[in-house]
Amino acid sequence: MHRIKNERKSETVPILENKFPNVSSVFSPDALLREARRQKGFVPLDVPSVCILDPDGDILRHLRKSGQAARFDAWPCYHTDLYVFHLGGQTVGILGCVVGASFAVLIAEELFACGCRFLLSLTSAGQINAAGPTPYFVVIDRALRDEGTSYHYAVPAEFAEADIQLVATAAKALEQSALRVLVGSSWTTDAPFRETTEAIEAARARGILAVEMEAAALYTFARARSKSVLCLAHVTNTMGQTERDFEKGESDGTIDALNVLETIVKAIA
Repeated sequence: MHRIKNERKSETVPILENKFPNVSSVFSPDALLREARRQKGFVPLDVPSVCILDPDGDILRHLRKSGQAARFDAWPCYHTDLYVFHLGGQTVGILGCVVGASFAVLIAEELFACGCRFLLSLTSAGQINAAGPTPYFVVIDRALRDEGTSYHYAVPAEFAEADIQLVATAAKALEQSALRVLVGSSWTTDAPFRETTEAIEAARARGILAVEMEAAALYTFARARSKSVLCLAHVTNTMGQTERDFEKGESDGTIDALNVLETIVKAIA
C-alpha cells in the first residue's frame, strides 16, 4: 500500500519531461542514412522533390497494380519502400502504410534528408463534425496534439498549425474541383481504439472535422525544421458506428485521391 500511495502522489507526466526542443539531437537522420547506405552498398541519390505519404496504402496498391509505380531502389530506409510515379507533370515519390505520428515523422525526417522539398500526407479519417455524407476531403489547417511525437519537437500547445500559405494555395486550387473539399481542423490521436464518446464530444466542441493519426506530429516537425508539409484527411467513416462504413469511393477512393493530389502538386510544387 505504501508503494501505491507514493506513486499516486506523483504529478509528473513523463512525456513532457526532459524535452529540449531547441537543442540538437545526438542521433540524426543523416547518420542513420549514412550507415544504411554503407550496409546496403547504396550511393547517395536524391529522392523526388515532392513525396507523398499514403498511410492506408490504397493509392500505392492502385498505382502498382496498374503498372504506374516503380520502386526507387536507392531509398536507404530500413523500414519502408519508396516508389515513384508521374503526377502533375513531374516524378513524385510515394510511400504506403506509414501509419501513426511517430512513424510518419521518422519517414519525413529521412525524406527531407534525402532531397524531398515538399511532403504531402493523405490519410483516411473518421468524421467528427459532419459536413455531409462521407466520403469527402479536408485540407487540414491545424491538428489537435493528442499524440506523443510532437512534444519532442515543440513545447506543449493544444494545436499544431499548418503553413497558412500552403493551405490557402491548396484550397484555392481545389475550388474548381468537382470533389467535396473543405478546410478545417483535425484531431490527431495515437490510440484510434480509445476514441471514446467523451473524447469525440470534446473534439466536436472544438469544431474539429475529422480524426486521424499523423497531422499534428507532421505539422509540428515541419515548423521545427522549417519544412514544407501539407496534410489532408479523406473522411471515409464514422468510426464503424454504422454498417457499410469505411467506403472510400471508386477504386477504394484512389481516383478521387489522385485528382486531389495532382491538383495540389500542380499548384504548389
